[in-house]
Order: sequence, then structure tokens, then C-alpha cells
Amino acid sequence: QVQLAESGGGSVQAGASLRLSCIASEGTFSKFAMGWFRQAPGKEREFVAAISMRGWSTSYADSVKGRFTISRDNAKNTVYLQMNSLKPEDTAIYYCAAEYLSSAAQMAAGNIDYWGQGTQVTVSS
Repeated sequence: QVQLAESGGGSVQAGASLRLSCIASEGTFSKFAMGWFRQAPGKEREFVAAISMRGWSTSYADSVKGRFTISRDNAKNTVYLQMNSLKPEDTAIYYCAAEYLSSAAQMAAGNIDYWGQGTQVTVSS
């Protein structure tokens, strides 16, 4: 069982930046593709970004391309989401996700083995 713990959420003004972190309990972290999803009030959970096991490829939702960057540090069992130029429509609970022996593209399709508890991001105008 893999446990994922997110941190870094908060309340910011539009245009600000935040960096989310997700640390995994699993020692074989490098065998998991990792990703971020979000769920806004009254909406379904949606894909945000994903990164391959070694970090060689990434995938992004169109709504965040050019503003968000996903990265990972396999030595620290941690995946990051750098969010720049935040907009009110980015307000949501952000969830870390892991998929064993998968790819960024497969995670974008919603194939997820493990979820974190989520961290709230609120962007005010």
C-alpha cells in the first residue's frame, strides 16, 4: 500500500504562485508514474499533470499548459507541482496520484492506483 501526502496548498491572489509537494511512502517510488488531479466544488475530478517514472516525459491539461510544471525527485520520493500565474478557476482540492509501472499519458487517461488526501488551493481575484 502506497501512502501519498500532499502539502503546499493555501490561499493566494490571482497571479501568484504556489508549489505543491507530494511525498510517497513507497520505497520503489521510481517505479510509479506520478500525477496531479484537482476537483473544484460541484465539478468532477480532472487531470492536471503527470510525469513518467524517470521524469523523462510529462503531460498537462490544456488549461494549465505554460503555467504549471510537474517535476519529481526520486531520491526524495517526492513529486512537485509548480503553479504560476494562478487564476480563480484554479481553485480546487489538488490530489496527488500514483500509478505503478505506468506512463504520463496513461495517468492522463485516469488510470490511478493510489490517491493522496488532497490539499486545498484557493485563488481569489
